This record gives sequence, C-alpha cells and structure tokens, in this order.
Amino acid sequence: MQTNRELFDHVMVPNYNPSEVIPVKGKGSRVWDQKGDEYIDFAGGIAVNCLGHCHPALVNALKDQGEKIWHLSNVMTNEPALRLAKKMTDATFADKVYFANSGAEANEAALKLARRFALDKHSEDKTQIIAFNKGFHGRTFFTVTVGGQAAYSDGFGPKPADIAHCDYNDLAAFEALISDNTCAVMMEPLQGEGGIICPDLEFVKAVRALCDKHHALLIFDEVQTGVGRTGDLYAYQGLGVTPDILTTAKALGGGFPIGAMITTTDIAQHLKIGTHGSTYGGNPLACAVAEAAFDTVNTPEVLDNVKRKEQLFRDGLQAINDKFNVFSEVRGKGLLLGAVLNNDYTGRARDFLVASTNNGLMALVAGTNVVRFTPSLVISDEDIKAGLARFELAVADVVNG
Repeated sequence: MQTNRELFDHVMVPNYNPSEVIPVKGKGSRVWDQKGDEYIDFAGGIAVNCLGHCHPALVNALKDQGEKIWHLSNVMTNEPALRLAKKMTDATFADKVYFANSGAEANEAALKLARRFALDKHSEDKTQIIAFNKGFHGRTFFTVTVGGQAAYSDGFGPKPADIAHCDYNDLAAFEALISDNTCAVMMEPLQGEGGIICPDLEFVKAVRALCDKHHALLIFDEVQTGVGRTGDLYAYQGLGVTPDILTTAKALGGGFPIGAMITTTDIAQHLKIGTHGSTYGGNPLACAVAEAAFDTVNTPEVLDNVKRKEQLFRDGLQAINDKFNVFSEVRGKGLLLGAVLNNDYTGRARDFLVASTNNGLMALVAGTNVVRFTPSLVISDEDIKAGLARFELAVADVVNG
C-alpha cells in the first residue's frame, strides 16, 4: 500500500486539505518527510509541540507509563492524573481540575459549568454567554457557536441559544452587552486563530471588573496561550488578571492529546457527580506525558528563554522586512507571533505558507493576512536563525512571483 497524499483523498473525510508533505520522523525542531527532505519546524503542530519532537522527557514518560497502565476510565482514578492535577493547582489560581482530551472538550466543560453555576446560584434567566468576534474556542457545536467566526458554525441547523459577540478590545461595545443576565464571558487572553491579537491591558481589567459587577464568570481560553507559550506559564499571569475558569490543552501534553479545565472549589462543586464526564479524560498515559511536559516547561530557565527567543524572532523578521517590505507589523507575545501582511500582500498568507514549505520550513497562518509562528519553546537559537533564513527565501519567492 502506498501511503501518499493521494490515499488521503480516497480514505479520509474531505474536511481538511493537507500538504503533499508527509513527515515520518522528528527530532527537536527538525522534521524529515517520506523522501528524506528536512524541515525546520516553526509550526509546532499548531502550538502543541512545546518541547519539539521526541523530547527525551516525554519519550521516557510515555515508555515508562506504557509498561504500567494505559486506561482505567473514570470509575477509578490513577496516580499520574492526581500528580498532574496537584502540580497544576499548585502553579495556578485554581483548586480543582477536570481532565478531557482536547481544547474543545475543556471549553465545552467550562461553558456547561458556567451555565450550571448560574442556574444553581442565581436564576434560570441568567444564561447569556458573551464572547468575541474572531475568537476561536473549538469545533463542538457549543464551542464553535461561542467562537466568533460564523463561517465555522453556520450550516448545521439551529445553534445553541443566548450567545452574544462583540469586538475584542472594544470596551464600550462589551459594556453595552453585559448585564445581570450574563452568566459567563469567554475570551482568549491573546487571540490566536483570529490573527494573533493582543489584549489591551485596560480592556482585560475592565472585563474582569464588569464580570464581578454582574456576577458573571470570566473564562480564559488558554488552549493556545497556555503552558509557557507567551513566556508565562499561563498568559493570565502576565496580565495580572485572574479568571474564574481556565482551559488548557495543546502544549499541555507536548503532542499527546490531553486538555483540562481548572477552577476554584466554590465553582467546581456545581459539576456534581454525573453532570459531566469523559471516557478517556485523565487517562494515565496522557497524564504521565503531560506531567513530564508541565515539569519541563514550568521552570524559570524555559520561561525566561521564551521571552528572549521572542526577540530573536522579532529581530529576524524585522531584518527580512527591511529588505522586502511585506509586513505592516509583528504581533503577539512570547513564541506565539504573527507577521501581518501589508496592503500590497493582503489575503496572501497562504502563499507565504506554501513558499515556506517549498524552502524547508514549516509555518502557519492565522486567517488570510497573518503568517503565524508557534515553534518549540526550547528551539535552539541556531534553528531560529536557520529557519528565518529559509523564511527569507520564501518571502523572496513570493515577492519575485
């Protein structure tokens, strides 16, 4: 059997349109495909591979747990889940953890908890959820409706009700929307899929204050920003604004599927026995790998280096732009960065993505106008420089047609 791109069209549902490249091996921030061609990875599996490929700590955790016990279901608990939960609560505002398999599932749990909390503590009228245009919170029907991109939620029939949106960083619009009937506000503390948009600090602080005023829960979706991506363990810590509920996934497992919702004891008690669950959520294998990833990232050395590496990226992208004049700005924080195309290249982010692949670099887009970079948090300075050199070749290819 030939496992090539053509086989995808024969056997896979056509909701994706993957590249012709099929990677078969990775080490650190380098990846090799079926043909033996090498790529530098600035994509990180969409901000997932926080320690690159085949990091020894993750490989050892997987092998070690793989020879003990893989799965139990939530009829019992397990040691890796308890250890990981303790470490997460020790390192954050939270007291309690719920484990799932993905960011969407963590967000689904957060939204259900917020509705249940409002029903138990306030009234059956307190159901409104406010989120932000261009936000992204997952692909379940609830989370995709809360996400502020109608293109992802239209075309599937009636949507979950009482969900409202306004523009990110538009405080006046938000203040006009929130009321005593609002049960929760869900936001990314840095919009990822929507274009790498940082929040105004005053906006975030005002959202927190208005949530308090109206007894609404503030949910931070840190699926993309969490576990070191911005240079803090979680982005809320760098903003100095604490949510009531936080969701985390992607980098949490370093490439192994796991997600989590974390919150306080007071809020958590409203997910009583039987109100929510997950067959695989918190399984020993995922939690063992996630524990190794969490331990490795949650150190001053790694987190401080993320901030230093951000500057290397910014300096390199500035040098490229001085030559070719294709970007209007570089947005983001830490190693969640977006190069925004200027008016001459509007809508052509995918062209830069394809050109990058052709020059041995794995990159991403965030919408049609932003080239996104989410590399390993421990990528070497040498690989950053080498990857930027390949990106310069890609930019030259696009500029020269």
